[in-house]
Amino acid sequence: MTKELVAMILAGGKGTRLEALTKKVAKPAVYYGGRYRIIDFPLSNCANSGIDTVGVLTQYESVALNNYIGNGEKWGLDGVRSLASILPPRQTEEGANWYRGTADAIAQNLDFLDSIKPKYVLILSGDHIYKMNYRTMLENHKKNNADATIAVLNVTLKEASRFGIMNVNEDMSIYEFEEKPKEPKSTLASMGIYIFTYSVLRDALIKDLKNEDSDHDFGKNIIPYLISKKKKVYAYRFDGYWKDVGTLESLWEANMDLLDNKQDVGLYDSEDNMKIYSEDTKSVPEYIGKEGSVKNSLLNQGSVVLGSVEHSVISNEAIIEENAIVVDSVVMPGARIKKGAKVYKAIIGDNVVIEENTIINKEKKGIVLVKD
Repeated sequence: MTKELVAMILAGGKGTRLEALTKKVAKPAVYYGGRYRIIDFPLSNCANSGIDTVGVLTQYESVALNNYIGNGEKWGLDGVRSLASILPPRQTEEGANWYRGTADAIAQNLDFLDSIKPKYVLILSGDHIYKMNYRTMLENHKKNNADATIAVLNVTLKEASRFGIMNVNEDMSIYEFEEKPKEPKSTLASMGIYIFTYSVLRDALIKDLKNEDSDHDFGKNIIPYLISKKKKVYAYRFDGYWKDVGTLESLWEANMDLLDNKQDVGLYDSEDNMKIYSEDTKSVPEYIGKEGSVKNSLLNQGSVVLGSVEHSVISNEAIIEENAIVVDSVVMPGARIKKGAKVYKAIIGDNVVIEENTIINKEKKGIVLVKD
């Protein structure tokens, strides 16, 4: 089997800043937007970009994620000439090795890539919300005859110190990479999306494995190494919506973005051929009771609203009982808000029960997570 472009999705992160949401599941498996999981976005982008061979590198609390990905059927990656392969750390003759960094994760799966013999490799993160046609990025990579192409997003100068920053020439070739600089020279932030010419990537990864002082990380080690060796490294500017949902606040914000139309993720676009695919729960339709009230909110299959919901995302099978109030909140699948309870500016975890007349975040200070 030989492919022009193979995608490798890094989906093994702990996501500790999401607190109890990732206590038993990997961050890419966390729910978003009422019916999706975060991993749906890179996998759907691959499917929509015509990439039919995808490796998903899992590690931390991977059981739920592995089960969800399955054989890739949800994204059309289960055909005769398509493949979604789950790639956890393996025990070898040298022993069992956890992935030590993003670059090490790919390096430990060079045999997988070698078996496919791709010309190019696309490296993705499994925990970002965005829609992107990777084929357009690949065409840019080819046009530049590049060794590596890095997707970048223009951020504010204040935000720039939180990211890996690319300093570029007029032709978008990268002459310097700065990891979270205190005084950034540019506002072009790395999105953690890379296309490599495979022969160049393979050589760099093998050299990095031998470096005991390396963090085995793309941003810290591989990209700076390629630049230092005068390889052709280019930036590819992305102008759409992109969100790293690495904290409770950013996850909440990404859900609210679906309601406010300030930074539309594009889930409602019907003409861009970039649909986000997810699991069909095969549930009953959502139901709003006689006394139920819903304003500026998303309701999903099987949800029942008998109380009041405003500016919130209500997931499948969630129930809002009589006289309960939910405002500015995300209610995940199977959660139940009982009679008279009031929930403000919160994330209610899956299958959580909020007892009668309980008040969550009455002062509306910050984002409150309620999770078993």
